[in-house]
Amino acid sequence: MSRTRTAFALGLAAAAALTAASATATAAPLPAAGSTTVTPAGHAFKAALSGKATLKAGSVTVTCTVSVSTGSVPAAPGNQNPAGPVSSPISPPTYSSCTTSMPGVSATVTTSGSWAVSMQNGSPVTATMTVPAGGLVVQTSGLASCTVTAAPGGAASAPGTWTNGAPSSLTFTNATVPVTVTGGFGCPTSATTSTFNAVYKVTDTTDPSQQITVTS
Repeated sequence: MSRTRTAFALGLAAAAALTAASATATAAPLPAAGSTTVTPAGHAFKAALSGKATLKAGSVTVTCTVSVSTGSVPAAPGNQNPAGPVSSPISPPTYSSCTTSMPGVSATVTTSGSWAVSMQNGSPVTATMTVPAGGLVVQTSGLASCTVTAAPGGAASAPGTWTNGAPSSLTFTNATVPVTVTGGFGCPTSATTSTFNAVYKVTDTTDPSQQITVTS
């Protein structure tokens, strides 16, 4: 066999090996989720904003300094999952004292529907907030009248992290949620996603001497 044909054959063999390896890697199952326990079982909690929350769509950023949501840890044995996250329904978070990055434009945030948060033990502990379809709407007024609707096509997930502590905290860093934006001049109507940043301190309201904790 000529040197050219040999090199060509070797190249084909190498390509085939890479393709097979890629297919094997793609087909490999994802690692199973570990066990999760949220305590104290059955206790009510409050998540209160620490600092500020920002929602950015296109070039417009809405900043709120007050936000609160409440919920309850599932009663035993629902507060434990041997192979996955533990989910809790929460009240629609309220947002107030909101401003915008646009001069002469104010904002109001309204929420509705069935919200939830789920925790998965790990390093770090992950937390996912479920935003129901159309469950968060930002309305601006003043020099620009815009409406930003989150999760317009169905429920969406905002990924975050959980840190055990006194109190424990729930952090969202550049969490992306789909949105639609309508309005006239100055409205970011081409935006299809919004980024969300916030830190919530989570306290046990059933027994303030205890802490809401996520473990294996």
